[in-house]
Amino acid sequence: MIEENIDQLVSRLELRELPYPVREHPLWRPPRRIVVWTDASAPLEFFAPTAPGVELVGVNGMKQAVAAMPGADAVIGVCTKEMFGAADELRWIQLYLAGIGMVATIPAVQERGLLVTNMQRVSGPDIAEHVIALLFGLARGLHRYQRAQQQGSWRNGLVKMDQVMPVEDGTLLVVGLGGIGGEVARRARSLGMQVLGIRANGEQPHPNAHEVAGPGQLTAFAARADVVVNATPLTPLTEQLYDAAFFSAMRRDAFFINVGRGRSVVQPALVAALESGLIAGAALDVTDPEPLPADDCLWQMENVIVTPHVSGFTGRVRDRIYLVARENLRRYVSGEPLLSPVDLKAGY
Repeated sequence: MIEENIDQLVSRLELRELPYPVREHPLWRPPRRIVVWTDASAPLEFFAPTAPGVELVGVNGMKQAVAAMPGADAVIGVCTKEMFGAADELRWIQLYLAGIGMVATIPAVQERGLLVTNMQRVSGPDIAEHVIALLFGLARGLHRYQRAQQQGSWRNGLVKMDQVMPVEDGTLLVVGLGGIGGEVARRARSLGMQVLGIRANGEQPHPNAHEVAGPGQLTAFAARADVVVNATPLTPLTEQLYDAAFFSAMRRDAFFINVGRGRSVVQPALVAALESGLIAGAALDVTDPEPLPADDCLWQMENVIVTPHVSGFTGRVRDRIYLVARENLRRYVSGEPLLSPVDLKAGY
């Protein structure tokens, strides 16, 4: 593991803090037992120095994790319904993921007022790099050439001149200007693109977006964009957000990239838009369902790139996850403000 300076990491990624010391939370008490998901990259010894006097129980399998939950004040890593059901004193859940679906579906987590922290923003830079890779792949038709390469076919005119999208001076719309979307905007702007942004608070500008608006302007902004990037979390407001009306509003030469969640897209509407030429192409790191079935037509479409939900799958992200989790363990034991608190009502 390559360790970054945690204070610099918190500052650079702009990780939010709980607005009060966790010791003031009504459920907090000096922890006695904490369950920690571990592996070879972060053994229990990696976490132990930050929690003196606390029994840390390392687990690396679901059966083992469920058995360890009775008496645990907190769990770090994963918390399923089965684990939660076995817990009788749980007060804090630290997720290794940014998505909170696994705990959001457990009503008692919110009813009991448990603290939940996650890995928001931690994978933002890496996912943004994946977006830029997908952007260039679509813009230059690289996926088409890749298929020709597999056939040993030298097809000079496979991608027509008017099918190549110049990235410089193009317009990119980022939907969701959070940790991922903000990093996408920064990279797109550095490439000379005009960056538009949609965020929940449309009145709040963003340093890397030329224009920002609220959700009500989504289709109007989409009609101006060469590329639309979905970087939103899955919430009731974003589920099935991208429907037939949305794709009809996009330009016929525009591309759609999704690194948010598959269920934000009405997938049959996307397929129809791709097949009919309503949009020029799509790059999907997330789909609905996942895994995408082997017989799904998206695999074979010439204007589609599919990657299997790997945009944040890097060693750098893994190392950051463990560093943030260890820092939050230290803060919880010491009663300090935790990093990356989750608003369960908002869904992120």
